[in-house]
Amino acid sequence: MGRETDHGGIQSEHITYTPAPRIETLDGAFGVVHRMRGRLARAVRGRDDVIDTIIIAMLADGHVLLEDFPGSGKTTLAKALGDCIIDDRPDDDIVAIRRIQFTPDLLPSDVTGTTIFDPNTNKFFFRPGPVFAHVVLADEINRTSPKVQSALLEAMGEKQVTVDNRTRKLDPLFFVIATQNPLDFSGTFPLPSAQLDRFLFKIKMKHIPRDAELEVLASIRARRHAGGAEDDIPRITRTEILDAREVVEAQIHMAPEIRECLVDIAETTRRDPRVLQGLSTRALVLMIPALQARALTRRRNYVTDEDVRALAHFIFCHRLELAPGAGDVYALTDELVAGPLEKLVRRVAR
Repeated sequence: MGRETDHGGIQSEHITYTPAPRIETLDGAFGVVHRMRGRLARAVRGRDDVIDTIIIAMLADGHVLLEDFPGSGKTTLAKALGDCIIDDRPDDDIVAIRRIQFTPDLLPSDVTGTTIFDPNTNKFFFRPGPVFAHVVLADEINRTSPKVQSALLEAMGEKQVTVDNRTRKLDPLFFVIATQNPLDFSGTFPLPSAQLDRFLFKIKMKHIPRDAELEVLASIRARRHAGGAEDDIPRITRTEILDAREVVEAQIHMAPEIRECLVDIAETTRRDPRVLQGLSTRALVLMIPALQARALTRRRNYVTDEDVRALAHFIFCHRLELAPGAGDVYALTDELVAGPLEKLVRRVAR
C-alpha cells in the first residue's frame, strides 16, 4: 500500500535498511567497486570492459553515452545498475532507475516533470518527471528534438531542474546512461556539442565475444528463473557510493606531472590543423576524478600514465571536432596523446 503525500501524489512505502558503516578508506571504496562489478557481471555477460568504465563514471560523478546496436544489453545493464543501489534514506520518493524512451513527439515536461492543478484542493502541485531517479536510462537520445535534449542540460550539468520558474534539486547520485544507434540515422537529431560535453564518457560498444554469446544462449532459462542470482552479493547503498566518491577525491594521489600532461594534450589538440575544436578546460577538469576512479578500480592510490592512456578515447573523442578529411577520430586521438604521454614518462623517470 502507498500513502498520499501533501501534494496529492502517492508515495510508496519504503523498506527500512540498517545503515551501513561509513566508508572512509580505499579498501572500503574498493569493496563498493567489487560488489558492483560482481552484480553487473552476472546480469550482463561479456561486457566486463563496459562495466568497469560505467563504474568509473559513477564514482567520478559523470554520465555515459553508449553508442550501441539494438539488443546489445544496454537496458539490462542499466536495470542491473539500478538494482545494485539501495536508497538508505527514510521518506525519500526517489526510485532506483527510470527509463525514458526518446521519440520525436516527446516534450521537455515529459523529462523534467510538470505542474498540475488538483481540483479537489484547488492547488497546483508538481509531478516529478523521470529525471528524479538515481539512474536514468535515456534510450535513443538522438531521436528527439534539440529542445527536448536541452531539457537534460541543466539536470546533467547542475543536478537540478527548473520548471515554472522554480528550481528543484536532483539527488547527488543522479547518473545518466544515454544510448544512440550508430547505424540508423533516419529521423535522428545529432547531439550538439554542449550536450555531448555533458557526458563524461562516450563508449562505442561492439558485439560480445563468441564464448560469451554462447554462454548467454545456454543460460537463458536459468537466468529467467533465477529471481535473484546476485543476491549473495550485497547491494550498495546510496551513502556508500557517495562516500566512495569522497574517498576517491581525497585519497587518490594526482601528481603535478599528470596535470601538466593533461594540459599538454589539450594544447596539442588546439594547435593541430586537423582539429577545428580542441579540448576545453572543462574536459580536463572532468578527467581528473575519472583518472582517480580508474586508479581505485585497479586498487592503486595514485594515478599513472596508463590511466590517461586507457581513458583518452572515452573522454576526448566525442569532444573533438575534426576538419574534413582528418580521418578517424580514434586514430587521431592516439596520435595527439602519444607525445604528451611520452613526455610524462620521461618526467616521472627522472
